[in-house]
Amino acid sequence: MRSRFTFGRFDVQRKKALVFWVALYTLGLSLSAHAQDRKATITTFDAPGAGTGAFQGTLASAINPAGAITGQYLDANNVGHGYVRSPDGTFTSFDAPGSVGTAPNSINPGGAIAGYYVDANSVAHGFLRSSDGTVRTFDVSGAQTTLAVNINPAETIGGYYFDDNGVHGFLRARDGKVTTFDVPGAAGTFTASVDGLNPAGAITGQYLDANIVNHGYVRNPDGTFTTFDGPGGGTDAGQGTLTAGINPAGTVLGAYLDDTNVFHSIVRARDGTITTYDVPGAGTDPFEGTLGENINPEGVIPGQYVDASGTTHGFLRAPDGTITTFDVPGAATGFGLGTFPVSNNPVDTIAGYYIDANFVFHGFLRIP
Repeated sequence: MRSRFTFGRFDVQRKKALVFWVALYTLGLSLSAHAQDRKATITTFDAPGAGTGAFQGTLASAINPAGAITGQYLDANNVGHGYVRSPDGTFTSFDAPGSVGTAPNSINPGGAIAGYYVDANSVAHGFLRSSDGTVRTFDVSGAQTTLAVNINPAETIGGYYFDDNGVHGFLRARDGKVTTFDVPGAAGTFTASVDGLNPAGAITGQYLDANIVNHGYVRNPDGTFTTFDGPGGGTDAGQGTLTAGINPAGTVLGAYLDDTNVFHSIVRARDGTITTYDVPGAGTDPFEGTLGENINPEGVIPGQYVDASGTTHGFLRAPDGTITTFDVPGAATGFGLGTFPVSNNPVDTIAGYYIDANFVFHGFLRIP
């Protein structure tokens, strides 16, 4: 099931939560230590106006260094609206002009938010919400659909768009100038969400080859490309290497889907060295495994792992490989249910959401 107003990252989240397609991210294999979370404080929250029926509620997308969170809530009519939760816990709701469904994706240190909205004709358009609350909409020239999915401190926005020739990446500068790009030889180019664009302007994502196999890439600030594959990635359609983010040091968080359709997490250093890891307890059946979601400047990774029952749990991986696992109190267990961390900031505060026994979404904030 999915709301007709949730697309891109939120569409992936709904699939992960409800259909168990656990998404465009992550890899795995080894780690140095493992611990159960005991000391962190977890605060749960619901946006005012969020619905309380099944598959309604509050989804978190991103958190900035100050602790402001953006995301989407689904009301009682299954309509998606954007929100900002300030560090003091107050909420501001917003909708893009002309929207029948607004989906924020990324928030920068200054509080500017990038995302997209869907109009009455079910066409998606990009938007930028400035810190003063002003919302400006935009489209890539010639695009049928424009999906803005990340924003950096300079208010450069990255994303991807669809036209008659397929899917392509784009960068939109603060002055509104748009640069489009394709990975050489790609049959389709996607960009990673939330922290897929770093302060220097390097952007990461994945591209499809002619056989619809995924491969990772980094587009450097000078416009050149570096491509890579995680070890063990499958070679059937839909398998291969996926990416989730890039930090200021150029470290890329990614994943590969192996030839048995199990997810494993990977970290790729700027020099090209790839480390793989799996969270202990992660399942080994199709579409189970380890799913890193975000990487902060220190290289700390929050994410999710799916166990053999289909339940999703949270984890935090330190730069030395130590993994701490956690669950939000009230998160239900069972196929497609559980705890879904999605983003962390430089002080390792994590934002995410969980699903309760009534299939309602709620936001959470985990403070170390």
